[in-house]
Parts: sequence; structure tokens; C-alpha cells
Amino acid sequence: MPTRVDKKPSTTKRMIWMIVGVLLLIALIAGIKVLLVMHMIHSMPKPAPFTVSTTTAREQPWQPALSAVGTLRAANGADLAMDVAGLVTGVNLKSGQDVKQGQVLLQLRDGDDVAQLQQLEAAAQLSQLTFERARKQLAAQAISKADYDTAAADLKGRQAAVAQQKVVVAKKQLRAPFAGRAGIITTSPGDYLSAGTAVVTLQQLDPLFVDFYVPQSELGRLQVGQAVNLKLDAYADRGFTGKLSAISPKVDLGTRNVQVEATVPNHDKALTPGMFAKVSVDVGNEQPRLTLPQAAIVYNPYGDTVYVVQPSKGKDDKGQPLPPTVKQTFVTVGETRGDQVAILKGIEPGTVVVTSGQIKLKNDAPIAIDNRVKPADSAHPAPQEH
Repeated sequence: MPTRVDKKPSTTKRMIWMIVGVLLLIALIAGIKVLLVMHMIHSMPKPAPFTVSTTTAREQPWQPALSAVGTLRAANGADLAMDVAGLVTGVNLKSGQDVKQGQVLLQLRDGDDVAQLQQLEAAAQLSQLTFERARKQLAAQAISKADYDTAAADLKGRQAAVAQQKVVVAKKQLRAPFAGRAGIITTSPGDYLSAGTAVVTLQQLDPLFVDFYVPQSELGRLQVGQAVNLKLDAYADRGFTGKLSAISPKVDLGTRNVQVEATVPNHDKALTPGMFAKVSVDVGNEQPRLTLPQAAIVYNPYGDTVYVVQPSKGKDDKGQPLPPTVKQTFVTVGETRGDQVAILKGIEPGTVVVTSGQIKLKNDAPIAIDNRVKPADSAHPAPQEH
């Protein structure tokens, strides 16, 4: 009977060799792909440097200032009205006119009152003559002291009646209580005015006050007499200066702010009460501060940064120097002044930082510096005419 030969080991070996071959083939294909990718990476051109502008951080004299917003107020201002009712007979005023203190602005009909005043003045003159006669007769002992006293009392009563009637006549005139500029007047002769009806506003324009509020935490930095600078939207190319004139002795319980008043000269009458103003109060002594243009700061919720320029390191394959790169650095910013911002911490004087083109940068990105156009870097910028 023939012997049976088991072929199973041969089959197993062939399967193992097949698996090994497939794995080697896969490894070969993967290796070829890796080599191709590496070759492509090495053969790819390096990214071109990003064009940016730069500036050098430097220390400058810095006047600490406290900023606020305020409202202009006239030194004297009132809405003028009549004490009594009556018919208007004359308007001695034009809208927007500058008036002097005591100038008659409006006249009500006062014929009856003036006639009564003249009658009382005549009676007072007669009483004056009677008193003088009684005084002489008393000296000659021709009348009694009682008759003299009666004449003196009658004279005083007549004079008081005249003074009272003069007040009544004066109430029929509207006079300027102070020198200033009148507003718009719409009253005309023939109009009937009721007592207390506002006729015209009068504002004293030189000087003006500016009222603003500061937090109670800043109260210790304020003193009467400090310089105050104003900027207004109506005069973007012009600044106004004044002096801090008063500090309220009371802190507002609701806001914990303190009201402050400054006096601003207004000789050319350019400013008007009620205008909105940006106020800056010089506090403390001038001191050096490391400054940068505000355009150099990248403001982020997680912290403010700048891109610091790193010098070129090494050479490329052709022997040319490599372009400089940038490094993102956190900074602590302080007060702002015009186009500038104070840097409290993060960089040192002399550090070169990027001022434009930061949006396309990241750490170690190559850059090309072009400073033909520089960002605004003025402590007191003014509008430019194009």
C-alpha cells in the first residue's frame, strides 16, 4: 500500500513568502512616494519675503494726561423773560447780536405807568418844598416840632411812592443783565407777552466753562490750575487750552465720579455753550516713555503683541544672505497720545518692530523692509489736506 506524503508544510511556506513579498512591495511603493514627496519639497521654491515697514522703539518725553469728555457752558447764561405781562412796543435787538450790560432789549407799553410816575414825582417835589419851608420855620420857632415831623414824613412817603413807581416802569423794559451774545428772537412789536414768557437767550461767550467727570480714583492727580487741552469735532485742525478752575467737593454716589470744571478763553467767540469736547488734563511731571506708533500694535483678546524684526542668519544655497525674520512678542501698552502709544513692558529701546503688514506674518516669517511710506507717529496729529 503506497505511503501518503503530507504537502501542508510546503503550502504554508509559499503563503509566508507571498505575504513577505507583498509587504516588501508595499514598502517599496511607500518608500518611492516618500522620496518623491521629499524631492518635491526640496525642489519647491522658498516663499518670497513679505514686504513690511518698520520703526525703532525709542524713548520720548511724555506728559501724563487724564482724558475725559465734557460739555461747554457759558460763564453767564440765561433765558430772559418779562416780569409782567404787556404789549410789545419796541424790540431793540437783532438775532445773534452782541449786547452790553444794561442795554434795553425789549419795551412793553408803559404810557400809563410813566404818567403816574410823573404825577408822583410832582407831588414829591411839592412835598420837598413844604419840608424845606417847615425846616426854616422850625429854626425860627414859627411852627411846632410836630408840624415839622409831619412834613418830613410826608416827604419820605412821597419819595417812596416815586421809587416804587420807577420799579413798575422798569419792569416794562427787558435789559441785558450782563454783556454777551443774544440768541434767536422771534418777538415783534404788537405781540402780547405773558409774564414769565422766555423772550431770548443771552450767553456770555468769553470765557467759557467746560464741565466733565473723572473717576474718584483719579482725584488725587487733579489740582486747580493744571493745564487743560480741548479738541472739538467742529474744529478738527485746532486745539484749545484752558485751566482747571474747580473740583467738586462731593463724589456722585451713583457713578462714583467727581465733577470738574475748567475755564477756557474764547476771545474769538469760536466756541459755543453746549458743544461736546474731548478733554485732556496734564497731570504730574513730564517723564520719558518708550513709544511706538499705534499701527505697530496688534490688539488681541489674549494680549497685545508686536512683531520684532530678527536679523538675518546664515546664507542660502547661492551664498546670498537670508532675509530677516520676525518674532511675535507680547507687550503691555499704556496711555495713548495722538498717533503714539506708550509701551510699559515687553521690548527695550532700540528694538525694531513691524508697523504695517502684520496680518500676513507669523513667527519666523521672512520679510523685506520697505520704509518709503511710514505710518503716522505724531504726538499731536493734525488733519492733512489732499
